[in-house]
Amino acid sequence: MTVLQRIAYVEDEPDIQEVARLALELVGGFTVTLFSSGQEALDGMAAFRPQLILLDVMMPGMDGPSTLSRLREQESLRDVPAVFMTAKVQTHEVAHYKTLGAMGVIAKPFDPMTLAQELRTIWERCHEQ
Repeated sequence: MTVLQRIAYVEDEPDIQEVARLALELVGGFTVTLFSSGQEALDGMAAFRPQLILLDVMMPGMDGPSTLSRLREQESLRDVPAVFMTAKVQTHEVAHYKTLGAMGVIAKPFDPMTLAQELRTIWERCHEQ
């Protein structure tokens, strides 16, 4: 199985960006590229060639589900596993995100010490299929 190394993270809140980046880089050992909006992600994500896309659900302008839909229109990003990060994690909400193509959903607020392992677990589950 391919080892997860490159994660693209789309999040509009600078404080959350920084905590997640530190958690993923320092604790997880990942290479992370941050995008502050859906449009920024559409413009620059393909060049980064992520192995996994982590998306905030609620963002101004283009929300996470809309961003994912638009990213899927790019050939190089069509099959990249995506995970949503959100405070909206009721059962029906999680089910809805999965119908949009998310491989998993991580609840906010997240634990910086376990975030990297949560993503590894989702990645491994995704590659067992």
